[in-house]
Amino acid sequence: METRRLEQALGWTIGETSLAGMGPVRRGKVRDIYVTGGRRVLVTTDRVSAFDRVLGTIPYKGAVLNLISKFWFDMTRGAVPNHVVEVPHPNVTVAVDCAPLPVEMVVRAYITGVTSTSLWTHYAAGERVIAGNRLPDGLRKNERLAQPILTPSTKAEGGDHDETVSREQIIARGAIDAGTFDEMARMSFALFEAGTRWAAERGLILVDTKYEFGRRPDGRIVIIDEIHTPDSSRYWIAGSYAERMRRAEEPEGLDKEYLRRWLKEEHGYSGDGPVPSIPDDVRVEAARRYITLYELITGREFDPGGGSPMARLEAWAAGWR
Repeated sequence: METRRLEQALGWTIGETSLAGMGPVRRGKVRDIYVTGGRRVLVTTDRVSAFDRVLGTIPYKGAVLNLISKFWFDMTRGAVPNHVVEVPHPNVTVAVDCAPLPVEMVVRAYITGVTSTSLWTHYAAGERVIAGNRLPDGLRKNERLAQPILTPSTKAEGGDHDETVSREQIIARGAIDAGTFDEMARMSFALFEAGTRWAAERGLILVDTKYEFGRRPDGRIVIIDEIHTPDSSRYWIAGSYAERMRRAEEPEGLDKEYLRRWLKEEHGYSGDGPVPSIPDDVRVEAARRYITLYELITGREFDPGGGSPMARLEAWAAGWR
């Protein structure tokens, strides 16, 4: 998409919603959630978060995330059940009203990251057993692991930071039982394998990702929230990875890590204190990366439509049901 069009969209991003007739809204970091008519309506806004803080908005980010998730939900439905009922608008997913399970399942195939829960942060601090996984000495940042590993995380509330925990810790705390954990782990590795294969065919490396799960009213465990988006996952360009590793440079990414690194390197920010203001050129570049990833994964051109996204969203809500 042309830079000029992204710059024009800076003034009409979807920050918060209050959709008439939908009932009370609960706001997550990125999604506004309405429960109405026995369904959970998830509106993916253009808010962007990093280090467990909401930073501002990115043009068209909500539509990109929601449509990438739709693509993956459709592709993987036969292998792993999900919560989706329909996607009636680029920013909206109507889903079964599931009870979220209080653990994020994080699958990692490379050692990288800058957050407090990242694998590289733990490893660089001298840890060699991380969430029950023993890692060898001598690994370099951004290096591929011998095989993907699972590093579960607690889901922080109220702006607190997530915590990396092991299977044994999760079960001992009573967060979920062993059978539930093992089923979530099985589903997570199945999704990651499918995502890795698809990404590789499109010149991408699926580096790591997180999955969230919930229980349907009938008790069935399903994947919820999002799958393999540039918010929940890291993606690198496969063609330049080896050369950049040789030069000890950061891989080319098409995900939220661009913003994390900007915050860390330009402002020394890692989640504590006032949130730095993100300049428009950084917001535009983040949008470009998100849209590029959408087009590579889906094979479709991203078409945001004309005019104000919020106006189109409110028009949809007025006519829904």
